Amino acid sequence: MKKPIPAYRYPELKTANQTLRQALASSPPEAFDSLHATTAGPVGPDSLFCVREGISAEEALVHVSLLLKCAEEVSDEITERGSGLERGLIWSMVHSVEMARAVVDALLDGRGAR
Repeated sequence: MKKPIPAYRYPELKTANQTLRQALASSPPEAFDSLHATTAGPVGPDSLFCVREGISAEEALVHVSLLLKCAEEVSDEITERGSGLERGLIWSMVHSVEMARAVVDALLDGRGAR
């Protein structure tokens, strides 16, 4: 079964996306080389932890991929214990985490192909 592609609710987003795709196609960026290293900063306002300064974009994405994998596994475990609306919300979160991880992994895989 083929899913229909929904029409853009906001036409200006469609135009912005087309412009961005055309710009990237005409002069693709040098992937991670053009990205700056991380800057130091707390994870949250009350957190004991912080992001270290000077981590490369590639290394940061590898770590993000691992964090998303952990979140995916925890979400799968929680889903089994949920019921009704909870289960639907948890599945939505699982799919969002899976999609985010797929994007990060695709960026990392694309880096190796260059």
